[in-house]
Amino acid sequence: MPHAKAAELPSLDAYKPVYFDAAEWSFILAACARLIPSDGEGPGAIETRVPVFIDLQLAGDFGKAADWYMEGPHTPDANPLLGFQSPLTPAEIYRKAIPVFQDWCKTTHGDAFEKLDPETQDAALTSLEKGEVKLAPELRDFFSFLLQNTKEGYFADPMYGGNHGMQAWVHVGFPGARGSYTEWVHNYNAEYPLGPVSISGERA
Repeated sequence: MPHAKAAELPSLDAYKPVYFDAAEWSFILAACARLIPSDGEGPGAIETRVPVFIDLQLAGDFGKAADWYMEGPHTPDANPLLGFQSPLTPAEIYRKAIPVFQDWCKTTHGDAFEKLDPETQDAALTSLEKGEVKLAPELRDFFSFLLQNTKEGYFADPMYGGNHGMQAWVHVGFPGARGSYTEWVHNYNAEYPLGPVSISGERA
């Protein structure tokens, strides 16, 4: 997957997606903004550039399922407890599922997802999560990927495009990629006083 440092990436407004087209990008921005909203206790998915993380992931090895076993036989409608069964890669699932969900939003709620009010967007995502949006069996993991990738982009090292400025780490008190904590081994219940450090050496 791309290893561009966060500092090399433009602001979210100026970012040019490498995988998503314009319509998909509008949806991803809106969906991430509801999954980790900006009006919560900490920074939201938009402030931490989670959509950039997802875009880079889908353009890279994860999106291609490069290190997954993807040979058949595939049984997409098998019990989910049996694991991933789709013949499609994660990138293909996003590409095929987004327009289906958008059509459902237009039919059910009267407009594309990104044009709905926040409460209706939340209701639409809840319907997607519950399986009330009729996706083909090979697309059924779409919401799971969307939610999981949003979480990953929020907490991943900034070198992968999300967690801009290590804001999520600062919010939860995670020290990042510091190399040694030996002096803190016996400091039980003591608050760690130093901010996080990224893999690239960036400090918050």
